[in-house]
Amino acid sequence: MVEPVQDKIIIEDLNIDYGGVPALKHVSFSVKDKEILGVIGPANSGKTSFLRAMNRLNDLDLSCHRTGSIKLNGKDINCEMDAEEVRKKVTMVFALPLPLPMSIFDNVAYGPRRHGTKDKKKLEMIVERSLKAAFLWDEVKDRLDSSGMKLSGGQQQRLCIARTLAVEPEVILYDEPCSGLDPISTAKVEEAMQELKTRYTQILVTNNVKQAARVGDRVAFFLMGELVEIDGAQKIFTAPRDKRTNDYLTGRFG
Repeated sequence: MVEPVQDKIIIEDLNIDYGGVPALKHVSFSVKDKEILGVIGPANSGKTSFLRAMNRLNDLDLSCHRTGSIKLNGKDINCEMDAEEVRKKVTMVFALPLPLPMSIFDNVAYGPRRHGTKDKKKLEMIVERSLKAAFLWDEVKDRLDSSGMKLSGGQQQRLCIARTLAVEPEVILYDEPCSGLDPISTAKVEEAMQELKTRYTQILVTNNVKQAARVGDRVAFFLMGELVEIDGAQKIFTAPRDKRTNDYLTGRFG
């Protein structure tokens, strides 16, 4: 008997504003365990605000005001979890690769060390496992002591994914992770995402609708702070329910 797919994240009536200017309005939906959810929409549609709310980065912005709830494994991330716990379970890969100014090895080992792992053998295992999962190990295994800053842009982004995986999160957020990458590097990052589906829930914010179609199991379309619709990727891209979604996908606006 096939086990039903559980909801990993449940968002209920989420509202976010910055100094009174609304960014998200009455957003409610769920994210399933071990799915890739693509999030698309034009500029200023609330995509990044949603992503930053998912691991409480908005806490750092004093002008930000939030109502509603986000639950991870049934626990409200704002009321029942502290920010450090949330950010360990829900990690983010940003648009621009941000390797730390240290060796490849130390980049990946940084998070585990911060969380108290000191044993060299264990760190070596974590680094190898994380680099393999990010499809980078074969390219860097003979130069782990060299600077992460010397890698190509695509390699740096996969290094950032490996650094994220090293702390053993449950959810990985991507904010335009391939926006500055060439097609070959983009394909490698997308390949890593597909492989990571067996273990992680992933949310991909992208302006590249073709990328959302390629890697997303489901896709959510945001417009002017509202969730217009969410459905299977094939359904969204072939037969969207809402005319606004179709207008965006066919280039009539956005």
